[in-house]
Amino acid sequence: MTEVKAEIKAELVAIGSVDIDVSLLSRISSSSAGPGTGLKSIFFKSGGQRVRLEINKDSPLKMVKENNEFVILKDNKELARGEVEQILAHCPGQAYITLSERCIYDCTFCSVPKLQGKIKTLEEVIHIVENAQETGKLKAIALTSGIAKSPEEEIDRVVEVVKALKKYNVPIGVSVHPTKDSSQRLKEAGVVEVKYNVETMDRKIFAKVCKGRKGLALDFILESLRDAVKVFGKNRVFSNFIIGLGETDDCVREGVEYLAKMGVIPVLRPITIPPLRKDELEATRPSAERLLKLARMTREILDKYGLRVDVSQTMCLPCTGCDITPYRDV
Repeated sequence: MTEVKAEIKAELVAIGSVDIDVSLLSRISSSSAGPGTGLKSIFFKSGGQRVRLEINKDSPLKMVKENNEFVILKDNKELARGEVEQILAHCPGQAYITLSERCIYDCTFCSVPKLQGKIKTLEEVIHIVENAQETGKLKAIALTSGIAKSPEEEIDRVVEVVKALKKYNVPIGVSVHPTKDSSQRLKEAGVVEVKYNVETMDRKIFAKVCKGRKGLALDFILESLRDAVKVFGKNRVFSNFIIGLGETDDCVREGVEYLAKMGVIPVLRPITIPPLRKDELEATRPSAERLLKLARMTREILDKYGLRVDVSQTMCLPCTGCDITPYRDV
């Protein structure tokens, strides 16, 4: 069996897609949040490693089925052999749900503002969680949301949903745009982990790709992350840091250290270039070598500040499908 070691997983993540006959699959995941909105994907697992791959007939990777195993090929050479995992809602093991599939901010790395999708009702959310629970594999609930009208209104919506979902007795994590009192309100509602995304720690890039936000938006997110650590505690606060927008490795190192020093665990997320944004966005998906280098650097910094990825219960860190995750992959 060709297991997915760190170098092979990095190659798979760097490519990010696979060509497969969908008739071989029982269920396909469709993202409704962030850059990957609308894209169909699968989760492939080999040994202890997991990777999420978009389904793309033009991918240099091809997946075939041999007996009960799935095999990933590149140039007709086997890279990895394993299983395609069952998806509960967006990812394995979790009901990961986007509440508002629309956003007033026009960040150029994200398809959500272009699609302006639906806002799920509480009944629809509960139905998704019920279906996930019936599989017997539900370990956590994760909620994310665009911003339909205002960040404050989204926090109101999330708080209502969290209170209704506490009855399932699994950890609940939330990834949203912060507000002045969001951390305290989410904690009181029953959330155990929170993620506020910086997107990038390069201020010039932030101003360019997040031009719909106010000039001090990054400062507010950083202030909110610092406050979140006080509310939720160490190892319970995360932030997505997109890799591939033109930032330097030095910028990543400085940004990771800045976040870790305040007790925040950065999630280094390779950019997915949305088809609807390809003419507006200057971005390059990072190479396997760069992904490994930055993940190992992040691990060193997390060690330095005593942060632990392995205790996370919700959202991206226990999933690992989209990233090279310190401790879990390297």
